[in-house]
Amino acid sequence: MKGYYLNIAGYGIRVVSSDTGPDLVPDERFSGNICPDKGSDITITVYSEAFILPVNAERVFHAPLVEEIEGSIVKKDDIFWSVYRFDSFLFIKTIFPYSNTEKSAVLKFSLTSRDWDLYIEGAGQGTDPLEYPLDGLILYYLTAIHGDIMIHASGVDHAGKGYIFSGVSGKGKTTMARLWEMAGSRVIHDDRLIIRNIGGKYLMFNTPVYKNDHPSRSAIDGIFLISHGKENKLEPVSGARAVSLLLANCIQHNWNRVLVERLMGSVSALCTGVPVSLLSFKPEPGITDLIIRYGKQ
Repeated sequence: MKGYYLNIAGYGIRVVSSDTGPDLVPDERFSGNICPDKGSDITITVYSEAFILPVNAERVFHAPLVEEIEGSIVKKDDIFWSVYRFDSFLFIKTIFPYSNTEKSAVLKFSLTSRDWDLYIEGAGQGTDPLEYPLDGLILYYLTAIHGDIMIHASGVDHAGKGYIFSGVSGKGKTTMARLWEMAGSRVIHDDRLIIRNIGGKYLMFNTPVYKNDHPSRSAIDGIFLISHGKENKLEPVSGARAVSLLLANCIQHNWNRVLVERLMGSVSALCTGVPVSLLSFKPEPGITDLIIRYGKQ
């Protein structure tokens, strides 16, 4: 395959191979997002070659390789991915720690251009151009460009009401999604959501993480900042407190002041438009009834 088109969270992503580039083999988790080309927000051209960063490129962000092991975050390696800046261009340099083959890549892009270039060294004859971690990084910068929000959260739709449950690892996002699924709700996702304001209405979208993922979306009627507790307790929050608490769960790269201010403005507007609450809960079905009653008030 020399090219395909993805629709993820309403973003149009066109992926094409250069004349001498590799065959493109999208991972199974993207199968539900591949669709006819309807106009792209970005076009990613893939090259099967190494890319040398400009000599004066400045590293502005670095992420080591970490894994969650038995509820604890453990650093596995200092080398993973980094962001560099040179003139108006940004470069993401990454390895692929879970790939079947040894390869590395550099994504060259700009926050003001729709044409991005992806250079993969060791791609072979066929490769997934959006292999982890590039998939999430590309989606993050799309949200940053559009003033949208990527957040650690699970989301559900219950009888037409959309609820977001946000928290870092171990706070109960997957547990909450499972409880709502048992209550007959539609789970949008249990880990990572994109929030967009479209036509004056806040919507949540899933992102392709698992093999059985298919595009899903819902309106947002309530946001809950969750933690495990000995009892079910709900406390509405607003203003600067709501913004700061929610912002802590948003995916963000704090090296760019413009993007930080844009995200803060987006989160502030979201907290004004949608009720936000602190929620401690016991992993029992009764928590869904509490939230449903609260949503009717």
